[in-house]
Amino acid sequence: MMGNLFTQDPQVRDAVKRIAECSRGRAWSDIVDAEGRQYVDFVMEGGGVLGISLLGYVYALEQAGIRLLGIGGTSAGSIVALILAALGRADQAKAERAVDILAAMPMASFIDGDGDARDFTQAMLAKSGPAKLLFKAAQCIDNLKEDLGLHPGRKFENWLSDVLAKQGVRTLGDLEAVLQQVPPGLKHRLDDAAFRGDRECGRLVIIAADISTETKVDFPRMAPLYWTDPAKVNPARLARASMSIPFFFHPFTVDVPQGEESRKRWEELASYTHPLPKKAMFMDGGIMSNFPINTFHVKNRVPHAPTFGAKIGFDRRARDVTKPAALIGAIFDSARHTLDYDFIVSNPDYRQLVANIDVEDSHNWLNFEMADDEKLQLFVAGVKTAETFLCGEPGKSTGFDWEGYKNLRRTLAAAGG
Repeated sequence: MMGNLFTQDPQVRDAVKRIAECSRGRAWSDIVDAEGRQYVDFVMEGGGVLGISLLGYVYALEQAGIRLLGIGGTSAGSIVALILAALGRADQAKAERAVDILAAMPMASFIDGDGDARDFTQAMLAKSGPAKLLFKAAQCIDNLKEDLGLHPGRKFENWLSDVLAKQGVRTLGDLEAVLQQVPPGLKHRLDDAAFRGDRECGRLVIIAADISTETKVDFPRMAPLYWTDPAKVNPARLARASMSIPFFFHPFTVDVPQGEESRKRWEELASYTHPLPKKAMFMDGGIMSNFPINTFHVKNRVPHAPTFGAKIGFDRRARDVTKPAALIGAIFDSARHTLDYDFIVSNPDYRQLVANIDVEDSHNWLNFEMADDEKLQLFVAGVKTAETFLCGEPGKSTGFDWEGYKNLRRTLAAAGG
């Protein structure tokens, strides 16, 4: 199995050995179970096919005795989050099994448009010259005019539906039942009542962008806006909505329930008071929030567990914009990152919780024909980034400090933040 091959890589084994040593007797959170496992919330950034690096990060957390209660993500992050949530109770180690699933993902088949769309996509990914790209693009004008995208995305949705079904998850009702399974002995290490009064057991957050109403959608919490009976909806549809890369995939659309009760739900869950659209159109959640680190934020007090975050690449690096394509990319990146940057600037304690996996410059986030050795490189990068986050740079720091973080939050809470 691919997961076992990845975890036996020498670099991974060395990192795991160091993580085991630095984790001994270490507190990462105040939420623990009967076996001493510690629980955090975890948020993942979108990043196309680079998402396998996120599983390397999760695998390293698991080796430190850390498990995930709340899991959130956008686009590729939402796919990883959904698979992890569906794989079983929160106390179970899941990363290696998830690697088996994602490493075997038939990514090339997800390019499921007609011949012209596939030809243009291949030319674009191969970085063909301008003349060839223009010629191929001209053949796809009808695709964009009629479908607003090149590829339907049906094969991805069908694949993910099959993956979830093998775990016994066919509906949101099934998924919620998994999320609410309580690990034996789950409690606050000092005050069980504090945990029980704080939150439900498990929570999944998938971010999608409803461009029909300019709404940042938090699925499955906001699913009642779009389906009359959300418990019967296949969760794969939520991930399909979240990963609708503009113009690459067709937008994901649903018929919006109408009537007074529906209007009230929109006002309550989305603060939306205008006439309801007949259809909602979703694009990649990354156009609004590619790294929804605010998802599990607790205001004005010390949280019982930290919210760790993993980003794919680095933030706000200077870039030269000299060509039209670079200008479009810079505008798009600025728009999709601003909300998340603003939250971290307003809540500087999150700088202690978030790590950046440096893979953007060495791997193409749209490489749907990625070789196994590249997948391994991504997994290793995630593991080593988590190693540094947990244990620190050798000889420089000791890594994440839960007690220090709580002291910082006490100071911020006293100041009203």
